[in-house]
Amino acid sequence: MDNPQIKRAIISVTDKTGVAAFAKALEDEFGVEIVSTGGTAKALEEAGVTVKPIDELTGFPEMMDGRVKTLHPVVHGGLLAKRDNPEHMAAAAEHGIGMIDMVVVNLYQFEKTVAKPDVTFADAIEHIDIGGPSMLRSAAKNHESVTVVTDPASYDAILDEMRAHNGATTLETRRRLALEVFRTTSAYDNAIYQWLSGQVEGADAFPQDNRVFLEKKQDLRYGENPHQHAAFYVYPAAPGHPAANNTLARATQLQGKELSYNNYLDTDAAWAAVREYQEPACVCVKHLTPCGIAVDNDLATAYEKAYGCDPVSAYGGVLAFNREVTADVCQHIFANKQFVECIVAPSFSAEAQELYSQKKNARLLATGGCNPAGHGVEYRAVEGGLLMQESDGVTEDPATFTVPTERKPTDEEMTQLLFAWKAVKSVKSNAVLLAKDNKTVGIGGGQPNRVNAARIAVTEAAERAQGAVAASDAFLPFSDTLQVVADAGVTALIQPGGSIRDDESIELANKLGIAMVFTGHRHFRH
Repeated sequence: MDNPQIKRAIISVTDKTGVAAFAKALEDEFGVEIVSTGGTAKALEEAGVTVKPIDELTGFPEMMDGRVKTLHPVVHGGLLAKRDNPEHMAAAAEHGIGMIDMVVVNLYQFEKTVAKPDVTFADAIEHIDIGGPSMLRSAAKNHESVTVVTDPASYDAILDEMRAHNGATTLETRRRLALEVFRTTSAYDNAIYQWLSGQVEGADAFPQDNRVFLEKKQDLRYGENPHQHAAFYVYPAAPGHPAANNTLARATQLQGKELSYNNYLDTDAAWAAVREYQEPACVCVKHLTPCGIAVDNDLATAYEKAYGCDPVSAYGGVLAFNREVTADVCQHIFANKQFVECIVAPSFSAEAQELYSQKKNARLLATGGCNPAGHGVEYRAVEGGLLMQESDGVTEDPATFTVPTERKPTDEEMTQLLFAWKAVKSVKSNAVLLAKDNKTVGIGGGQPNRVNAARIAVTEAAERAQGAVAASDAFLPFSDTLQVVADAGVTALIQPGGSIRDDESIELANKLGIAMVFTGHRHFRH
C-alpha cells in the first residue's frame, strides 16, 4: 500500500522536550488533528496547539486516577486496523472508529522513580505505565500504516520526511521506529521485572528464567586482536543493580583515547583488586595479571610500593586506586617515567587532572566511589551460554582461621598474611604470591600446577623473599610448594587447607619452623 498521510496523532509524553513545537508543526503544516491526555494536553494547549481530549475521542471519561484513559477500542481499533483490509475498515466504520496515523508516546519514568531513596512500594507501582506501552505496541505492530515515535530526538527528522513525502513517512522509517518501540518496551518491562524481583520476599537469586539486558556504550576499534569486531555494553543503571553506581562501566572518562577491549579487561581486573582494601591502596595490572599490589598510609607511598614490585611489567599497564588521585601521586608516576594506559580511581583532584592533561593519550576514569569487592553477580560466556555466579570478595572473618602448625604467626606476619590473602584472590589460578611490608614482592599465577606458580613467585621476588610471607589461592596438593617458598626465605604461609595431604605440609612446616594459616576458603580466579 502507499505511504498513508498522517491525519490524526495521539500525543502523550512524560518527556515534553520539543513536543509543543512538534505538535504545532504537525497542525500548522499538515493539518494533523492532535489528540492528547492529561498534562501533555495542557502543555500543548498553552503552546497554542488545538487539542482534542482523549475522552472526547473515546466518549469515555478518564478514570481511576488516570489508570484508564487510552485503554479503549476506539484508540486501539484506530491503531490496529489494517487499512487495506475491507473487513477491518468495515468493522471500524460500524463502530465509529477513526484511524490514528501517528502515536507520540514516551513512558512514565519508572527507573527514576525507584531510584529515589525514599520511594515507597505503592509509588513505584503507580509509575508502571500501562496505557503507554499498550499504544506503542499496537502502533508498532501496525507500522505498515502507523508512525510511532518514542524519542524527542526524532521529531525534526520525521517532520523533514513528512515535508518530502506530502505529509507521510516512508515504510523504511516506520519499520525502524517500530524496532525502537520494541527495544524500549522490552527494556521498560525488564526494569520493572528486575526491581520487583528484588522486592518479593524469597525471590530466587538464580531464577529459572534469567534476563540480561544490556545497553551499548560504544563500538570498539577491535577486540582482543585487530581482526575481531567488538563493542562495549553496560547493564542499565537500575537501582539495586551492581552496575548502578561507582562502577567501571559507569565511570566518567575525564581524558584520553577511547578504551580498547583489552584496556577494559585490564582496568576491571585492577579495579576489582584494589577494592579489597580499606587502607589507601594501589594495584598495577598488565595483561589481566597484577604486577604490583600495595597499601600504605598515603596513596603516593602505596603507588611507589606497587610500582616497585615489578617496574618492568608495570610499564604500559593500568593503575587502580581506592582513593582520590591527587597531584603528588601524579608527580610520583611522572618521576618514574611510567607510561600507563589507564588510571581508574573514585576521583581525581583538579590539580591531578591538570598535570595529566600533558599526557593526552592516558585515560583517566573516575567512578565516583568505591564499592566493596564482591556484592553482586557476574557473567562469563561459554559457547552457547552464560555462567552466572556471585562476585567473589574476601569477606571471611580471620577469627575463623586456624593455625595447624606448632609455630604461630607473629602479629606482623599475620598482618602480612591477611594482606597477601586479599591480594592472591586477584591473581589467575593457580596462584602463589609473596608479600612483605604490605606489598607484593613476587607473583606467580595462571600456571597448570601450583609448584611452578611458587617457583615463578620466588624467582621474581629474588632476595626480597627473605622474611616474606606467602599466600596460595587454593590448598597445597603436595608439600613441594611449601618447600619452594621456604627455601627462598618465606617464614609463614596462608592457604585454604583441605588437601588429603595437609598432614604432609603441616609436618614439613613444623620441621622448617614455618607458621601456616588455614582459612577454610578458596579464591580461585579462572
